[in-house]
Amino acid sequence: MEIHSFIQKQTSLSEKSIQNTLLLLEEGATIPFIARYRKERTNGLDEVQIAQIRDTAQLYQEIQQRKKKLLDAIEKHLEEGKFVAPDLKDKVKDCFDLQLLEDFYLPFKQKKETRGEKAKQLGLEPLAKIIMSQKDGNLSRISGSFVKGEVKDEDQALQGAADIIAEWMNESVFARTRLRKLFETKSLIQTKVVKGKEEEGAKYRDYFQCSEPLYRVSAHRFLAIQRAESEGFIKLKVHPEAEEALLILERTFVKGNNECAEFVKEVTKDAYKRLLAPSLENETIKTFKEKADKEAIRIFASNLRQLLLSPPLGNKRILAIDPGYRTGCKLVCLDDSGDLLHNQTIYPHAPQKESSAAKSKLAQLVEAYKIDAIAIGDGTAGRETEDLVKSVRFNRSVEVYVVREDGASIYSASSVARKEFPTYDVTVRGSVSIGRRLMDPLAELVKIDPKSIGVGQYQHDVNQNWLKTALDDVVVSCVNAVGVNLNTASPYLLTYVSGLGETLAENIVAYRTTNGPFKKRMDLLKVPRLGEKAFVQAAGFLRIPDGENPLDNSAVHPESYPLVEKMAKKLKCKVSELIGNKDLLSRIKKEEFPEIDNYTFNDLLSDSGGLLNPSRDPRKKAKVLEFDTAIRDIKDLKVGMKLNGIVTNVTAFGAFVNIGIKENGLIHKSKLADEYVDDPSKFIQLHEHVKVETEEVDVERKRIALKRVKL
Repeated sequence: MEIHSFIQKQTSLSEKSIQNTLLLLEEGATIPFIARYRKERTNGLDEVQIAQIRDTAQLYQEIQQRKKKLLDAIEKHLEEGKFVAPDLKDKVKDCFDLQLLEDFYLPFKQKKETRGEKAKQLGLEPLAKIIMSQKDGNLSRISGSFVKGEVKDEDQALQGAADIIAEWMNESVFARTRLRKLFETKSLIQTKVVKGKEEEGAKYRDYFQCSEPLYRVSAHRFLAIQRAESEGFIKLKVHPEAEEALLILERTFVKGNNECAEFVKEVTKDAYKRLLAPSLENETIKTFKEKADKEAIRIFASNLRQLLLSPPLGNKRILAIDPGYRTGCKLVCLDDSGDLLHNQTIYPHAPQKESSAAKSKLAQLVEAYKIDAIAIGDGTAGRETEDLVKSVRFNRSVEVYVVREDGASIYSASSVARKEFPTYDVTVRGSVSIGRRLMDPLAELVKIDPKSIGVGQYQHDVNQNWLKTALDDVVVSCVNAVGVNLNTASPYLLTYVSGLGETLAENIVAYRTTNGPFKKRMDLLKVPRLGEKAFVQAAGFLRIPDGENPLDNSAVHPESYPLVEKMAKKLKCKVSELIGNKDLLSRIKKEEFPEIDNYTFNDLLSDSGGLLNPSRDPRKKAKVLEFDTAIRDIKDLKVGMKLNGIVTNVTAFGAFVNIGIKENGLIHKSKLADEYVDDPSKFIQLHEHVKVETEEVDVERKRIALKRVKL
């Protein structure tokens, strides 16, 4: 099967779209570029579908590599004069199932000297074949002729034959396929606490003693169970009823009604218990783990996308505060470009309690630096600091925002932060990060490893390669969906622009520093090492707000500029007059421009970065959320309270909500809507402002159960 056919079978996409997408990927085109500017080649595939083609192509290559290894092993066996089923090579060539290929490969694996191998060395394989045929029922007579040399008696001969037969059963593709189905559909997952670990592993007590069908276990619960096992608190078993498994083996291998048949029947018990059950249990756990990983990664990626596309406040002058008690509140003042103007520390809280001096200083700084908004980190002392700030009478209108600070400490200690602020300590860097997150969450958060941002679960337990690919895809997608200001973007943000990467991003910033702001997109070709190929990939995602060409501040690609100019000429107007002019644009008819494909034509006239609305940002605007001032601690909560909250994490089982105290509350998915909720992310979004009602408050375990209330 050719790669195009394989991908088509896996994805149900058209073969032409697949072929063209693969060609574009091979040429070095990025997913955002293909999705935005090569729709005519792919028939309008979106980023998800293009990534699916890429990943399925990688799976195809992995299968091909596995097949080659297996075919090489078969050839080696044949060269050594060993028996190989005549149709095996054809079966391997026609196989595109990795698990089935592993079954085919099992007899060829180099293994330690097994009991079966030792028995073969004693010359007992012919005896095993005779017994396995089940034509002669006299075991004593059959085995007697093999008592010679190192084989001392009939019992030893029969035991050796049994060991060989058990390994044949274990290597039977047919038997493993049937048992695998049984394990997948009828396995029970059973857990038991490790004796003496009850207190230490108390957080896993929900899993200390359970038994239920594996297929009913949700992804997040399975990952929690796996973590509990890996940390040594529980023992885990996954298997179906042994009787049903043994019946499958008996029906597969027992062919007669004599002593040999009875012998084979007994061997099935050993083969299952010693070889097949452990192998298939590990395989089933691995398969289920992979499914759980994919679900956890999907949720993580969805949350990350929402976080990166959080509403920006925009270019405002910010006073950012990283709150604290004993060590004080770290203040920084930033200009409307996010550059650091001033920093200092105030001590309004215990033990110093210098609140009057702190309020006075805040008022001074707001006036001196013409502050537009104040950003307060949501960590320790966040609520108290918010109250302090709101009690200050400023001489200008200032909005106060509480900003998520997950990962700020990671950033402040990173090489990225040290490079940006080499002369400042981690406390200043962390405060700057909080302020910049309010201005533009996307531009700031790209500097932090997504796993440190706190919007996923079990991120250290899932497949790290899969996780990295998924999260990298999200970051690249978000950066290119929003677009990047070529004259203000940091090198870290530019790195994620289609076609650039770290080196070219650094070169762009260096060129900008030396030569001043870019006047037009074409000037990118003057940047060292940035050639035509990289320019084509990147140009459409880079913006120049006050450039020479108004199209340079849109998602219109430079390769389409001549088309826009032709449209303007047709309407006898300037290109600048076309932009945002709904009346003029409505007069442009597709049939008058047959050289433009439908996809490009629609994109050129769209309100998503096209001529109708060239600077459209897909993100909403930042909003202030007011928490209930009477709620300071979990002990202040009572059942039935209605509170404002902001969603901090969305999981497979519900959403966590910040209601203004240290502990987040949980809206279980059954409390999210008046209808059945399978996927919470379809009903609630990260950073969404919600009204909730307390349903249960467990002060001892610090758990808060909420339900969503209609606004």
